[in-house]
Amino acid sequence: MIVRTKDKITTPQAIIIVINYIVAVGILTLPRTTVEQIQTPDAWIAVIIGGLIAMIAGVIIVKISQRFPEKTFFQYSQELVGKWLGMFLSLLIIGYFLLSTGNQVRSLAAVTELYLLNETPIWAITLPFMWIGLYLIIGGINPLTRLFEIIFPITIIIFLLVTSLSFGVFEIDNLRPVLGLGVKPVLDGIKTTALAFTGFEIMFIIVAFMKHPNQAVKVVLVGISIPLLFYVITVVMVIGALSVDGVTLRTWPTLDLMRTYEITGLIFERFESLLLVIWIMQIFATFTITYYSAALGLSQLFQKNIRLFMYGLMPVIYLIAIIPKTTNDLFKIGDLIGNIALGLFGVLPLLLLIFLRLKDGKKKIDVQP
Repeated sequence: MIVRTKDKITTPQAIIIVINYIVAVGILTLPRTTVEQIQTPDAWIAVIIGGLIAMIAGVIIVKISQRFPEKTFFQYSQELVGKWLGMFLSLLIIGYFLLSTGNQVRSLAAVTELYLLNETPIWAITLPFMWIGLYLIIGGINPLTRLFEIIFPITIIIFLLVTSLSFGVFEIDNLRPVLGLGVKPVLDGIKTTALAFTGFEIMFIIVAFMKHPNQAVKVVLVGISIPLLFYVITVVMVIGALSVDGVTLRTWPTLDLMRTYEITGLIFERFESLLLVIWIMQIFATFTITYYSAALGLSQLFQKNIRLFMYGLMPVIYLIAIIPKTTNDLFKIGDLIGNIALGLFGVLPLLLLIFLRLKDGKKKIDVQP
């Protein structure tokens, strides 16, 4: 299976894929990673700037992909930059998807073991999660999209619920003064926040599946804007409740915020469980789309049946997932993946755009009498 005509998604479905891909580990860790870098309450400004940068990179990717109708990056890369360089870049992106997939699984296991299934072996958490993901992606992109359409409204409802309840412990003074130390700390945090929006790179793939690829720019702008809103609200609420110093002392500050309050007399008196529900669903969404993308890339690159790679990548993903031995190791690998993403999807779109312009210029010269 490469790209079949029946494997088509609508514009709203494409938007939901982008949203579910981006909103993952960041909702739990972004407040801490950003505040550690900035050391001021202005982390939310850096989040906004990071989101805008992601939008620009995403639009560039879309404009390139629209020039090659019904082809993913793995199919048109060799046409654009040459056979060997195209294969090399495709393998780099596939490797990135694999690393990201393993990291998502390990992050899920770490948080689940800490908050829900204490002292449960890592393999007992990761393997069922992976097998369910495999079962889903075997059906292709359409079952993935339908699941995301179920996850998205549930995420919105629960997120707004737990966020609104956080106002009881929110202190506006913890966000003041705005730009008290100037603009430089905010600029120092842009790299960290921009990495939280990695996910726009999926446009290298899903433009080929869209019924209306001419609307792909809309997909990027809306698909990043909603996670941007999620992240800004999360960072503001966490810093407002825990303060800058309190955020840096916690590994998972968003979950710790939910544990600072309870409402007696309700079915749920503690609300971190609700946040974990939507977070696990979002991790599953990210895991399945990166898993599917890696398998699709290998399938299209080597012209083999995609199911061969879906099954074959399972042990590879598991081995990647068990590499981190501690939470610090997990964060270090996450930073490594982030730096790879910065190079691939921060620089690569610009280089591809230059190649495309050079190719267009050559064509104009060739057609001149």
